[in-house]
Amino acid sequence: MELLMRILQMIIDTSIDVLPIASIIFGFQFLVIRKPIPNLKRVIIGFVYVLVGLSLFLLGLEQALFPLGRLMADQLTNPSFIYGDAGIIPEVINWKDYYWVYIFAFAIGFSTTIAEPSLIAVAIKANEVSGGTVGISGLRIAVAIGVAVGIALGSYRIVTGLPIHYFIISGYIIVVIQTFFAPKMIVPLAYDSGGVTTSTVTVPLVAALGLGLAETVPGRNVLIDGFGLIAFASLFPIMSVMAYAQISEYIGNRSR
Repeated sequence: MELLMRILQMIIDTSIDVLPIASIIFGFQFLVIRKPIPNLKRVIIGFVYVLVGLSLFLLGLEQALFPLGRLMADQLTNPSFIYGDAGIIPEVINWKDYYWVYIFAFAIGFSTTIAEPSLIAVAIKANEVSGGTVGISGLRIAVAIGVAVGIALGSYRIVTGLPIHYFIISGYIIVVIQTFFAPKMIVPLAYDSGGVTTSTVTVPLVAALGLGLAETVPGRNVLIDGFGLIAFASLFPIMSVMAYAQISEYIGNRSR
């Protein structure tokens, strides 16, 4: 009974969140364009599917994925795991001691991005409008690799305590340089790929990892050091997608 009530409450909350979107779409259709919606019954059924599916998806994240991600972050950053059962933290932190954290950050960044619904939608649309030139799997893997590298590097930043702006400024300098040399067709898609990664699946797990690191690494401030991983998850996919396009173009030119 309690589970049914939670599902019902989640559907109500999701409906409230989706209501502004539906209001704008239907409002413009009827008041501005002033034309009936083709296949109205099909559209309404589709909205119902979205509400139910999104509600169950969010409930599943809340019940399983969020707590599991937080638990993994706490365990991997626990001093007793890193420094042995004694849990004695040395005065000088060696970033190499946290290698399992970097591996986990890379793995969780890759896997959550591959499962990101917004990225799947963008990849499908990019494949359609490009006539198959942009592969769905290729784009998703390129973005996932970028997120994985970014989160791993962001975890390294938290462990070492280096200022975040060094990484972000350097990253965007690389992005600007890549923009001049990457195929023009891929540049807008690469910039959009950085945004679609910060969505439902990726953000909670990445945030949990960052906060877990900041809480357990000595000398770190949870507010200053615990956040910022999302910026890495948004920046590095831009570089990886443009690099993927550049490599593909180079291989294609070599094969001619």
